Amino acid sequence: MPSLFKKIPQSSPPSNVREKKLPLIPRSERQGFFLLFTFMTALGWIGGGIASLALEKIMRENIPAYFAQNDFLWFRIAKLIATSLFALIFAADQSIPLSKYISGWSWMFATAIGWLVGNTVSTAWITYISSMAPSTNQISPQAAIFFQILPTAAYIFSGLWLGLLQWLVLRKHVKGGWWWNFVPSISYFFISISILLISLFQNFIPAIHRDMTLFLLTQGLTALILAVIPAIAFCRLRKTVNC
Repeated sequence: MPSLFKKIPQSSPPSNVREKKLPLIPRSERQGFFLLFTFMTALGWIGGGIASLALEKIMRENIPAYFAQNDFLWFRIAKLIATSLFALIFAADQSIPLSKYISGWSWMFATAIGWLVGNTVSTAWITYISSMAPSTNQISPQAAIFFQILPTAAYIFSGLWLGLLQWLVLRKHVKGGWWWNFVPSISYFFISISILLISLFQNFIPAIHRDMTLFLLTQGLTALILAVIPAIAFCRLRKTVNC
């Protein structure tokens, strides 16, 4: 006797749908991306630095009457606004070559906020460490070196804030990109090493040109490292697509 209840076939996921990991930056576009990202990062560093310094100078020279009795507070506000301007310009320039692969707006805001948070945290820690450090005449050479390393460590670890906020954007577009959290700190580490090497050889630079040469070398290497290391990291990221 035929059954009155027929089995309804259960739908199963199609077996031919597979996930495939592809580079976020296609191999054929990596060279162009690397050059453009490096150029825009350096441009953002230089342009943002000039704009923020100019804005801070203007604000310091024009203290509102309300802050006339407390110019220190106004200088803190001017520094914060100038740093915010720098962060926005720097992040906006980076987002231009990235907008083809991820959300440019999300990257811009995440980078700007991460830069501000990291800069604020590192500045607070460096100020605290400097206030806690005793005079070098009262401590051993080993302790003096320790207190000199601490501010650098605070600067390096502040990159974790920037990496975290950038990763929150990248995780929507890539798979297995958790290691991006450490990319800014790696950049900061190499910047610190570069500045140390420059300081070791500064006596070989003629005194008349030393200050300007050191400034240009420091800023140039910083911009280059902040561009090259993330650019290489972007080329290592993978995205997942269904095929």
